[in-house]
Parts: sequence; structure tokens; C-alpha cells
Amino acid sequence: MDTKAFKRSLQHSDNYNRKGFGHQAEVTTQLQSEYHSSLIQEIRDRNYSLQRGDVTIRLAQAFGFCWGVERAVAMAYETRQHFPTERIWITNEIIHNPSVNQRMQEMEVKFIPVETGKKDFSVVDNNDVVILPAFGASVQEMQILHDKGCKIVDTTCPWVSKVWNTVEKHKKIDYTSIIHGKYKHEETVATSSFAGKYLIVLNLKEAQYVADYILNGGNREEFLQKFAKACSAGFDPDQDLERVGIANQTTMLKGETEQLGKLFERTMMQKYGPDQLNEHFQSFNTICDATQERQDAMLELVQHELDLMVVIGGFNSSNTTQLQQIAFEKGIPSYHIDSVERIKSGDAIQHRQLNGELAIAENWLPAGKIVVGVTSGASTPDKVVEDVIEKIFSLKA
Repeated sequence: MDTKAFKRSLQHSDNYNRKGFGHQAEVTTQLQSEYHSSLIQEIRDRNYSLQRGDVTIRLAQAFGFCWGVERAVAMAYETRQHFPTERIWITNEIIHNPSVNQRMQEMEVKFIPVETGKKDFSVVDNNDVVILPAFGASVQEMQILHDKGCKIVDTTCPWVSKVWNTVEKHKKIDYTSIIHGKYKHEETVATSSFAGKYLIVLNLKEAQYVADYILNGGNREEFLQKFAKACSAGFDPDQDLERVGIANQTTMLKGETEQLGKLFERTMMQKYGPDQLNEHFQSFNTICDATQERQDAMLELVQHELDLMVVIGGFNSSNTTQLQQIAFEKGIPSYHIDSVERIKSGDAIQHRQLNGELAIAENWLPAGKIVVGVTSGASTPDKVVEDVIEKIFSLKA
């Protein structure tokens, strides 16, 4: 499928909208009332630090809603306002935040049902409106919706679209896209649908395995079994790794993506020689500015003396998990929570561990004077962060 041509035809359709509906002023007021926090603004104004009693809060200098997320949520609100009586669907969570997605349901924006692991688009009629979330949607899903003739509101973050353009460049010159990401993540599913040949690697360990295969060959069946769910149909590691380009899920750790790119650059240089590198390797910068800013702010925050770290964001939010990883590697006791309800008491907090499992930590809030580092993922409203900070203050009061 010529995905570029399809995208062009879709964007020229009368049923397609990616710019909103002219209700920005009303929606901005509504978003401010629902998600803004005067406490968070006060902490910002106090150089990102606030003390009450025995508790000092140190807030990361970049956190919470990014521009792409704010844009997607605002467009979803606009859509409901512009189509007050129509049925509205969304192909995935608008963003990875439970309170925002709950708000979507309250506004009667329905999620496409999933049956036996597949989305059931048969529920959508041609008079319905369908929102594509900030992570985007696969080209196959867009094709189904376009063919149905329903109205499509595309809130895909421009940074995600930039990655799609990159993998399409790889496809055009018959390069395999090596995508740094999680193969199940909605964004990576969408990105891989625009690619030609692709291989998804989760981390440097998997990337090193692929690099070793490029240089030395290996067990083909083992390779295909290892990446069975993370490669394009008919992938052949003995042929499809001769020319590779790098892309990434925008929410992965910036440093790891850069290391991964350098690893494959060295690998192709070693295999084919410096003079042939450009014939076998391509890399474009597709790291999202907002993700990078939040990671840099977290790296700065963990340089301070902190007694513990609270990372706030959806449990399925990749960029929030990466922030938690930074605290973990620094050896700071840290707790990834998605809402204030996870804080049961000063003696118990339910949190998500890096392995994805939920656990209860006891005696998590130390006695006496403490300094608490706080950050939040790009899908987390300031109001949610305020609720958590106020809870910590009250428990230590």
C-alpha cells in the first residue's frame, strides 16, 4: 500500500479534520477549570520548590501536559462541542491518563470495543465521528474509517507524524526501519503500519543481539522466534538487515535511542567500511522535544538530595515509565502512581514497579523533615499533581 498517497487523499477528504472547529476560546476556559492548579503555579513561581511544615516539595522544571497532549485533549473537547448530538468514538485512549479518559467517557465519547484482541469497527456508522488519539492510529484503521465515510478528527501529535515520515523515507529507498519502542504500544503499532520492512527493538540488549547477528550471522530460527511479534511479515534477518534506518517511539529514553543509533552506525561501518556507510545506514532525529525536556528536568532533579521521588502518570504511559527509570537508576526510593487514590496512608502506597506489577510499599513516608521530588508524565494534568502534593502535606501535617 502506498501509505503516503493514502494519507494525502485522506487529508484532502471533506470528512477529515486535524485543525479543530473554531471553539478554542471556550474549550481553553473549560480545560483551565478542569485541569489547572493554582498550587502548581505557586510552586513554579517559587523556583519549583515549596515547604510546608516538615515537607519540602521539589518539582521538576519540566513536567506534565506537553503541547501535543494538550492539543489532542482540546480537539477532543472541541469535537464534542461541535457535534453535540452525534455519536463520537475514539480508537484508543486519547492520552495515557485515567482521569482524562474518564472525562471522555463522561462526555459520551466511546471507545471502539475490542473483541478477542481486535478492534470491532462494525459499531461505527457513516454518520458517526471518530477521534484518532495523540498516539495516532494505524493506516489500516484509518482506511477502514475512511471507507465507511464517517467523520475523522485527527489529534495525532506532529512529533509522531514526523516518525511516520521517517519510516516512509526508509521504505522508499528499501531500507529496513529499526524502531526503538514497545511493539504493543499504540504509537509503535501505528508507526510500523507506515513502514515497509521493520524490526522493533525494546532496548540496548535486544539491539546488541541484532548488531551481533549483522556482523556474525547466527541462528535464523532463534532470531525470528525472538522477534516474532516485533517484525514485518516475511522478515528475513539474513537479507533485511543489510540496509537499516533508525526510528523510535517518541516516548522512549532519549539517551538510549541515541546509543542504539550509534551502535548500528558502528555496526554498519564495521561490516561495510566507512566509505559505504551511507549506503547501509540512515538516522534522523525523531526524539520528541517534550519527552526530552521532561527527561532532562528529571536528570537535573535527581542531582538534589531527595528522600523519595513520586512520579505521577498513567500506568500504561511509556514516557512516565522512563522518568521512573531515571529515579531507579539513581537509587532514590521512588513511587510511580497514577492518582492520589494510590496513596492509602503514610504507611502504605500502591505503586507500579518497573516490571509493570503493582505493589504496596509500607512505611514509604519517612518521619521528620523530608524532601520529596515530584514529576509527572506528559499526559498528566496539573490538578492530579496538586492532589498528590496536598495529600503528602496532609499526611505529614
